[in-house]
Amino acid sequence: MKAINLFLGYLAAVIVTYLLGATFISQGNIAAVVEMGFEITASHRVDAVIHDISSMYQIYLPVIAVALIIAIPVASRIIRLVPNMRLIGYLSAGFVAMIAIHLTLKAVLGLTGIAPTRDIVGLLAQGVAGAAGGYMYHWLTQKTEA
Repeated sequence: MKAINLFLGYLAAVIVTYLLGATFISQGNIAAVVEMGFEITASHRVDAVIHDISSMYQIYLPVIAVALIIAIPVASRIIRLVPNMRLIGYLSAGFVAMIAIHLTLKAVLGLTGIAPTRDIVGLLAQGVAGAAGGYMYHWLTQKTEA
């Protein structure tokens, strides 16, 4: 039962991170359009989020899943040494995992795969999405790991 709960916590973390990450990407792209002087309605924003969530899952979701499958066990090992830092540990793991995706792409391939991550606000927004996923993992597995 413990392994199932940990897996479900991981799965929820991936889903939350993906949903928020895709939402932040779409809003970052829209911000660039607004900067060019175009008028964007709330309906456009919602349509963009729905489009990005439904179309990025084939590429971005697996990348997030790999990043978190590395980050969460690393955080778990560190948290065993300092159990009172469990929440901060998982928040940090998710945050760093998402930032690492984009910095690694830039360093290895020399490209920014997601336009809004070219600036610090977009990059940090992806980190926040990862931190939310880390929080979800923390919240769903606290009794399992205790």
